[in-house]
Amino acid sequence: MLRIALADDAVLLREGLVGILARFGHKVIAAVGDAPALADAVVADRPDVVVTDVRMPPTYTDEGLHAALALRRDHPGLPVLVLSQYIATTYAGELLESSGSGGVGYLLKDRVADVTEFVDAVERVAGGGCVIDPQVVSKLLALRRDPLTRLTPREREVLALMAEGRSNAAISRLLTVTDAAVGKHIAAIFAKLNLPATSEDDHRRVRAVLAYLQG
Repeated sequence: MLRIALADDAVLLREGLVGILARFGHKVIAAVGDAPALADAVVADRPDVVVTDVRMPPTYTDEGLHAALALRRDHPGLPVLVLSQYIATTYAGELLESSGSGGVGYLLKDRVADVTEFVDAVERVAGGGCVIDPQVVSKLLALRRDPLTRLTPREREVLALMAEGRSNAAISRLLTVTDAAVGKHIAAIFAKLNLPATSEDDHRRVRAVLAYLQG
């Protein structure tokens, strides 16, 4: 069971998410409508993961994102999953930059319609994973079109799935290729991005995604 702090100014969506997470055996310890209340909830009873909207009162711009980044600075390793109505490339980039200190995720709110996929994303982020919405990945990769010429089409597919937080085994199943083939594609991606082997392979995967999402 995960203990979750949830922030969204839309009451119906907030209560719906509480119900969804409870149905899968998780407990929402705080469900609030603004960034200050979210910060207070984390200080009062640190959750296993934070789920927050990007746009919240008073300006409805990026209060949720700034609150998430501030929480990760103040509470190192705190997993955060951000939900957004729109694709905002800067937001995703800022989150990925902080991925070395715990799980992060950026999902479009439409993804919540697929309940199982949403809960799976929450669980993966809580477990230290990096989960980026496929539509966000596609847009960010399109913005980096010149550097992408260094990757083959298959390598771009693999990189996009890596950005979603998929394991090698999951990528193998989704692309209907062998685990060995996936390993070779990932090795080629690392080589083309000049990312040497380290003891933290998961972090190197995130660095690979960062190299093309931000340049």
